[in-house]
Amino acid sequence: MTTTTSENGGLQGTYDASKDAEILYNYHQLHMTLDKDVDAVFCLCSLDTRVAERAAQLFLDGYGSYLIFAGGVGRLTQGRYDKPEAQVFADIAIGMGVPEEKLLVEPLSTNTGENVRFTYALLREKGLHLNSFLLVQKPYMERRTYATFKKQWPDPNTRILVTSPQFKWTEYPNNDNPRDLVINIAVGDLIRIRDYPSRGFQIPQDIPDEVWEAGQRLIRAGYDSHLP
Repeated sequence: MTTTTSENGGLQGTYDASKDAEILYNYHQLHMTLDKDVDAVFCLCSLDTRVAERAAQLFLDGYGSYLIFAGGVGRLTQGRYDKPEAQVFADIAIGMGVPEEKLLVEPLSTNTGENVRFTYALLREKGLHLNSFLLVQKPYMERRTYATFKKQWPDPNTRILVTSPQFKWTEYPNNDNPRDLVINIAVGDLIRIRDYPSRGFQIPQDIPDEVWEAGQRLIRAGYDSHLP
């Protein structure tokens, strides 16, 4: 999307969103050092099936004793799949060679908070006491997912790591994850990272001025369809 000056004092001249989008995309990733000594790989399901592939490959590479998929039908997947997100992702993992008995599937949650609550209830129902997770999420949702789990997972001593499919910004968008949709979601998540700690949804995260200003420019350019 390229934008020109608006009458209400918006961006001056021609604006190319690519640089600001990359600033947000990079900010949302935490680049954590991964550790195979976790109890489970925990995949947050969505419209991007590359997240399922990343989670399954990590499990096959020796991360965790279980592979969890959480997700029902969310705003972005309504009408996209003929079954819950978690089942779609689990099928991908099985096709890659993950043993079905190592899978835990939570197919009802519709947001990250429900991913936390419903999966915690599923683990309790199965008598599993897992103390560490490697979360797998879309690259531009790493930070908010981590902040949500650190705040909302009932056991504060649980160790949380997060990763995502390994793509640079220029490599990430595709037909299923179009560029403008990704930018809109990344902008919306930046606002949530600012606002949600005061509502008890997430732990606080620092937002550098450069990142905040990039987000504001993107909003003025019209990337505002996923604001809270």
